Amino acid sequence: MTPIDPATDRRPSADRRPGAFALLRFAVELVALFSLALWGWLAWDRPWPALAFVVGAPGFAIVVWALFRSPRAVVPTDRVGRSLVEIAVMGAAAVAWAQLGHPVVAVAFALVAAVTGVVAARREDRA
Repeated sequence: MTPIDPATDRRPSADRRPGAFALLRFAVELVALFSLALWGWLAWDRPWPALAFVVGAPGFAIVVWALFRSPRAVVPTDRVGRSLVEIAVMGAAAVAWAQLGHPVVAVAFALVAAVTGVVAARREDRA
């Protein structure tokens, strides 16, 4: 049996926990999906379009994010493509808040999403 070098051991360990930034980033993504679902519910006065948009808007955002932006993206894209997808999804969530009549929430969400997006892009470039 050969010894395992700890520097080259790629197995996940129990002490690898997501950091504070990863949790903040995940929270921003969840708020974006919640924002799109809330917009879908409140923007329509009839129940059928509202239900379709409650499921469809966040569902479309999830599919686009999984295809192009996630760390395990199905379609590998460069930094510009990943940035455009992120701007589209987070921008749609900010516009949803503005359209619902909450411009302060829209600006606050856009700022937090922009800062976390830039920090995440910088971390991805270092890795």
